[in-house]
Amino acid sequence: MARHVVAAVGEIPPGGRKLVEVRGRRIALFHVAGEYFALTDRCPHEGGSLCAGRLTGLVRSSEPGRYEYSRPQEMLACSWHGWEFDIRTGQSYCDPESIRARTYAVSVEPGEALAKGPFVAETFPVSVDGQYILVEV
Repeated sequence: MARHVVAAVGEIPPGGRKLVEVRGRRIALFHVAGEYFALTDRCPHEGGSLCAGRLTGLVRSSEPGRYEYSRPQEMLACSWHGWEFDIRTGQSYCDPESIRARTYAVSVEPGEALAKGPFVAETFPVSVDGQYILVEV
């Protein structure tokens, strides 16, 4: 798979998100607790925007009246019908056996790792002759 630069780290603040397009695909990027996640922007239920969805945590109950809240900001609810997806795996919590939002691998790398040097800029001699600037090419 080809890798694509989609944003600078500073463009997505903690808790933030950004919608990008890569090769005609709309991809939602999320910055959660120092990690970055990427999912298709299209909900597999009926096509709602996942980037516009609400991030929440996972709530579980072992018995009536007892609730455990975990994984804050790792559950993504679709903006249209509220179908929930695990931001790490894309697994649907409405239909976990057959529905999943596509996820994409995300990495953070320094710019120099993407295009290794040494870089050499082409230079041209410049001189000033009277009131005119001359460039030799």
